[in-house]
Amino acid sequence: MHNLFNFLVRFSTWFVFLFYVVISCMLLFNNNPYQHHIYLTSAGKIASGVYSTTDNITSYFHLRDINEDLQIRNANLELEVISLRNRLRSYQDSQYADSLSVAPGLDKFSFIIAHVINNSISRPHNYITIEKGSIDGIEPEMGVVDQNGVVGIVNVVGEHTARIISLLNPNLRLSCKIKGGDNFGSLIWDGKSPEEAILEELPRHAEYIIGDTIITSGYSAVFPEGIPVGVVTEKIKDSNDNFFSLRIKLMTDFSRLSTVRVITNSLKDEIIEVEKDMLNAKTK
Repeated sequence: MHNLFNFLVRFSTWFVFLFYVVISCMLLFNNNPYQHHIYLTSAGKIASGVYSTTDNITSYFHLRDINEDLQIRNANLELEVISLRNRLRSYQDSQYADSLSVAPGLDKFSFIIAHVINNSISRPHNYITIEKGSIDGIEPEMGVVDQNGVVGIVNVVGEHTARIISLLNPNLRLSCKIKGGDNFGSLIWDGKSPEEAILEELPRHAEYIIGDTIITSGYSAVFPEGIPVGVVTEKIKDSNDNFFSLRIKLMTDFSRLSTVRVITNSLKDEIIEVEKDMLNAKTK
């Protein structure tokens, strides 16, 4: 208390000076309109600046909360977009299935519509990936077609995706025949063009003309008979005089492949079992 009293006594002249300054300012600004106007304007500007600075500081410290809220809103909007996109795709698939003209060879079979998510056409061994898997009913050794013709055969299946051996793969040999005839051969890709393949091992007495349609022979549990594959463009000489080969222009445009149909054959297991019994009977 004694120190406070000494402080007030020591600086009493300054306190008196400040008191008179405050009284003078009050009298000046209250009794003179012009100075009163200047005071209000200056005070408003100072207050506005203080409020603006305070607001900026407060907003800066709230940026993290605002950013988190925006992230949550964006995530919710993205989920809604994904949901709407999946719903639209299901409607498109349903419309595609309803309006699809089924090839004569497929009218007794059912199929699963799938979208291509990866496709190669320029590699030595080409494969296709679709966004349907085992939970959708896809199994190995199922045939795959599009609206034009044969695409390939399923060989690896995951829960949500599956890989297809493309017709543009020399490891795939497809039993085919000339439409309207009974002679059949093996269709194989020679690795030259994604638009062509070779139909080999046709007997030399087989009849054909340029432009004939090549279809699946039906001699397997994978593809039924009559699915279009391509058209004859050229005869190729064979070293074996008993057979000849044909160059085929494929009907499927692999460079624009987007939606395919996976063939489900309810009799496939029975056919395989019967053929296995027949093979065992021959070997005995």
